[in-house]
Amino acid sequence: MQTSSAKSGYFFVAGTVLIWSGFVLVARMGGASALNAFDITALRFGVASLILLPLWIFWKRVPLFNKTVLSLALSGGIGYSVVVYFAFKHAPAAHGAVLISGLLPFFVPLLAFWLLKEPLRSNLRIALPVIAVGILCLGVDIFSRSENTLPGDVLLVVSSIIWALYTILAKRSGLGPWETAIGSALLAALIYLPVYVLFLPKDILHAPVADIALQAIYQGVVVAVIAMFFYMAAMTRLGPARTGACMALVPALAGIGASLILGETLNVWLISGLLVTSTGAWLGAR
Repeated sequence: MQTSSAKSGYFFVAGTVLIWSGFVLVARMGGASALNAFDITALRFGVASLILLPLWIFWKRVPLFNKTVLSLALSGGIGYSVVVYFAFKHAPAAHGAVLISGLLPFFVPLLAFWLLKEPLRSNLRIALPVIAVGILCLGVDIFSRSENTLPGDVLLVVSSIIWALYTILAKRSGLGPWETAIGSALLAALIYLPVYVLFLPKDILHAPVADIALQAIYQGVVVAVIAMFFYMAAMTRLGPARTGACMALVPALAGIGASLILGETLNVWLISGLLVTSTGAWLGAR
C-alpha cells in the first residue's frame, strides 16, 4: 500500500515540476507577446476566480476580508504576478529558471529566520553557497550579453523574494493549501480586476486570440488550480522533504525547455548556472 502511495506521489510531484517549469516558458511567451503584464495578471485572476468561486461557495467558505488573506492576495497574488510578468518582458526564460525557482531555497529560510525566528537548518550551510555560485555563473552570462536583460533580471529576483514572503505568510496564516489558494486568488480578483478595467493600460484588444487563450488557460487553470491539486497530492503521499527535493528540478528543466521550445541560446555559463543552482536548491530542500 505504501509503495502504491509513493508511486502516485511521484506522479503528482512530476506533474507539479512540469507545470512550474512550463510556467517560466509560458510567462516568457506572454512577455514576448502583445499582451502587457496587467493583461496577463487580469487573465490569471479572472479565469482562476471563475473556477475557484464555486469551490468557495460549495466547499471551502474561506473568510476573505481579513488581514491574513489580504496579505496573501497582495503578495503572492497581485504583487508576484505583476512583477514576474513585467520581468519576462525583458529577461529570457532561462534567467527566470535560475532567479525564481533557484533562489527560493535561499530566500525562504532567510525570511523564515527573520520573520518567524526559525533557526537556519544545517544543510543550508552547504546549499546556500552552492546557490550563490550558480548565481555568479548567471551573472557572467548576464553581463556578457549584447542585449540589456538586467532590468528584467532584477525584477525576477524581486518576484522570487515576493513569492518567498508569500510562502512564509501562508505558513504563518494557519490556512490549508486549498484555503490559501482559494482565499488569496478570489480576494486578488476582487481587488485587481476593477482597478484593471478602470485605470490600468490594456493591450488585450490588440493581442491575437491564441496568445490570450494560452495565458488564460495556463496561468488561470493549469497553474492556479491543477498545480495546486498536484502539489497537495504529492505532499500528502511523499511528505514535504521529498516533494521539496523533487521541485529542485524546476530550474534545470525550465532552462532546457527555454532552449528546446523557445530557441534561447544556452552558453556554458548559463548551463553551469542552471545545473549548480538546481543542485543547491536540491540540497536546500532535503
